[in-house]
Amino acid sequence: MNALPDEVIPVRAGVALTAFASDDAAAIHAAVDDVEIRRWLPLPRPYPLELAADWSTRVAETIRASGSGLVRCIREGERMAGCIDVKRVDWRARTAELGYWLSPAHRGRGLAAGAVDALASWLIDAQAFERVELRIATGNAASTRVAERAGFVYEGTARNAGFTDGGRVDLGIWSRIASDRR
Repeated sequence: MNALPDEVIPVRAGVALTAFASDDAAAIHAAVDDVEIRRWLPLPRPYPLELAADWSTRVAETIRASGSGLVRCIREGERMAGCIDVKRVDWRARTAELGYWLSPAHRGRGLAAGAVDALASWLIDAQAFERVELRIATGNAASTRVAERAGFVYEGTARNAGFTDGGRVDLGIWSRIASDRR
């Protein structure tokens, strides 16, 4: 069975993608209550602290060990800045999708674009993936800017392909492939 390694992935000075720790649960709990995160992600409501604690440790490791993905904390210094995950992994085709969010205090400084770029590069260069996708609600201008800054190419719109707390949404499909050089 394939599984992605539990590695720390550097982003830039002072920023890395790490495993979550149980100490991150309170920061996750606070972040996912943010209106912008709620606007674009279909998260459980309510999202109790116990769920954040379980998700950040046991569930995240189960996802990694099963080969179905990888959950990483976007860590700035010692602080949790957000989350980025690898999902929809197809080991035979060597493809995967990334999802991500940042807590409000960490937005607007390039952390999301840096994390997306670093994780996509790691998947392609170190893990021999051929294609990494982003699926972004067409109204989510901030995530669209992240895709552009991280070197992803817009491919088109999948109509009614996603859902958020507000209902069904069209998704812009963005990709980076192994032959795209940064």
